[in-house]
Amino acid sequence: MATNTMTTRPLGTSGPRVSALGLGLMGMSDLYGPADEAESIATIHAALDAGVTLLDTGDFYGMGHNELLLRDALRGRNRDNAVISVKFGALRDAAGGWNGVDTRPIAIKNFLAYTLKRLGTDHVDVYRPARLDPNVPVEETVGALADLVKAGYVRHIGLSEVGASTLRRAAAVHPIADLQIEYSLISRGIEHDILPAARELGIGITAYGVLSRGLLSGHWSRERATVAGDFRGHLPRFAGDNLDRNLALVEALREVGQDKGASVAQIAVAWALAQGDDIVPLVGARTRARLEESLGALPVVLTETDLARIASAVPAGSVAGDRYDPHSMSALDSER
Repeated sequence: MATNTMTTRPLGTSGPRVSALGLGLMGMSDLYGPADEAESIATIHAALDAGVTLLDTGDFYGMGHNELLLRDALRGRNRDNAVISVKFGALRDAAGGWNGVDTRPIAIKNFLAYTLKRLGTDHVDVYRPARLDPNVPVEETVGALADLVKAGYVRHIGLSEVGASTLRRAAAVHPIADLQIEYSLISRGIEHDILPAARELGIGITAYGVLSRGLLSGHWSRERATVAGDFRGHLPRFAGDNLDRNLALVEALREVGQDKGASVAQIAVAWALAQGDDIVPLVGARTRARLEESLGALPVVLTETDLARIASAVPAGSVAGDRYDPHSMSALDSER
């Protein structure tokens, strides 16, 4: 993929400028079934060569594997060309299970020490708790992160999957660069109060799930079976009648894309980009081909007429099924 000029957007009023699209690395290590490590590294390289600077990982993605993968991908590259965003705090077990969240200050220092070693770097650009810890006031968590900023180990503080009131409490302690949260054509829960609060506070949005874990990619089908280790097999939106209804929305979106010379995925990403310059979509491409398709959304300009057609094809609230199986993911769900 040839190097090109990537447009940039700010991560809030206090954060860094980053590429208009970020690359989410989770699927290269966890939750979507087996991934090809060589292709994963080649995809990260292709993203960097295309001007993507925001690389998002978590210390619990593959229990450290994702950070080690990113370290390998950045070897021989200019570290300063990457804005590394790391989530911490989610507790796992050896079987891959989820055991809650820990954001005590002493735990944060421990998590960061291991992250810096795995990444082979002396700082993390954006560091954020993966979810709210019900046992630790957010002020205490952000205060501990502020100490790490002062010490130079962390450049900016982010949050993930929290509500408007938590945003306000956190921002009163230290500037928050961005909120990482699910936002897509079919997951629009932030629009009522979270997005307005973030804008009021000058907090950017890094939107994950813009393709709804592949549902809006245009490549999913009723016949496609999930493989071992792919958690989408347990998600309500991918099951039974819900899947049929949701794939009908995808086909309606495909018609809009055809008129624009764009794929379903490109229309979905372009829609997220069109929601405001303070929104940076994260695409979870695991291969160079999927990355190239997502990058193809950048030149897609959606007019008011296009946006109206998209709203008609995929009305707010039209998705069938919840985001998560509440029995398996409730401990890590957001306040929403």
